[in-house]
Amino acid sequence: MPRALISTVVAILLGTGSLRAPRDGQPAPGAVFIPAPPPVLAPAAAQQRAQQTSPNGRRRLFPPQDLGLLSAPDRDDWSKPDVIMDALAIADGAVVADLGAGGGWFSIRLARRVGPNGIVYAQDIQPQMIEAINRRVQQEGLSNVRTVLGSPDEPRLPGGLDAVLIVDAYREMDDPARPDAIQSLLRDITRSLKPQGRIGIVDFLPGGGGPGPAAEDRVNPDAIIATAAGSGLRLQSRETIPPFQFLLVFEKATPPPIQVQSRRKP
Repeated sequence: MPRALISTVVAILLGTGSLRAPRDGQPAPGAVFIPAPPPVLAPAAAQQRAQQTSPNGRRRLFPPQDLGLLSAPDRDDWSKPDVIMDALAIADGAVVADLGAGGGWFSIRLARRVGPNGIVYAQDIQPQMIEAINRRVQQEGLSNVRTVLGSPDEPRLPGGLDAVLIVDAYREMDDPARPDAIQSLLRDITRSLKPQGRIGIVDFLPGGGGPGPAAEDRVNPDAIIATAAGSGLRLQSRETIPPFQFLLVFEKATPPPIQVQSRRKP
């Protein structure tokens, strides 16, 4: 092998050389031309690919092997967990649930907020996610997180909850093939709440851009509000979490008072 070519290869392997592109169809003297590797998806694009709908119309569950996408270094900046927890009045000693917890990114932040006197139920329907949460809880040294393996139809949450959070997971629970399933699920969650308990639903704003799923896979907040109303919930507040997300806070709808009609004696 010519000495110039050997020197160029060594420089490239050591990261000190440069590749020179061919000019006029001919490689420059001593140049090494290496084909470009396939493009690497950016985190947002990879997350969009992972959350596309399946051929039967049902939304795919987030793949456990892509959990790293949910722990981006800048997620605290744009997800704003403290703003969300403040809106739900989550305080020290609270008992809360993270429904569709994934790898536990939000569960860990809830656990720190409620402190050792509170409890966080990190729920998911994928056993791999439950295992990932348990590992993360152990690494963080937390003793106030309980994992719950639910099912698509049964959240299996305990009663007496101050708040339930559904963060970036509502679209996976809303099965187009079973429109009544999400209402049934929300009713089950509502029964687990204390009388003044709240449900917070966080998801990505309609349209494209930023992290999150593709535009066609995003959920319209008005559709969530309508579904929740049919499940015995009332919208308490609606907020934008700039730049990418929205927050809907629901409470139990107050049943109308029972009208007692007096009967007059003849």
